[in-house]
Amino acid sequence: MQVTNGIPATQLPMARWRKSQASNPSGCCVEVAELSDGAIAVRNSRDPAGPALIYTRAEVAAFLTGVKNGEFDDLHPGGGVVLSLAAPRPARIPAAASARRRHGSPGHCLRPAGHMADG
Repeated sequence: MQVTNGIPATQLPMARWRKSQASNPSGCCVEVAELSDGAIAVRNSRDPAGPALIYTRAEVAAFLTGVKNGEFDDLHPGGGVVLSLAAPRPARIPAAASARRRHGSPGHCLRPAGHMADG
């Protein structure tokens, strides 16, 4: 079968859809599935019969690299998401900084070198 971008997800019966463990518990999330030809399908879990976007492994790898490098942190409401392949280490927050955070003081947002805020 020819798989094209925008194909209804219901036409991918062999796809095993999965989502991040950090996904919204109400089911509002992005799901991915590896296709038999190695391509990656992406769909919106709120519309499981809706269109699936089809990407090559290279396209997905480039996107994930950008995510891991913080290039899309501005799209996450409330700040960036920390992605790490290493085991998390407990953070040591100075008492003054901890108090500011408890009382609603905005934190600092670090951006990777070369990040452009407007495009």
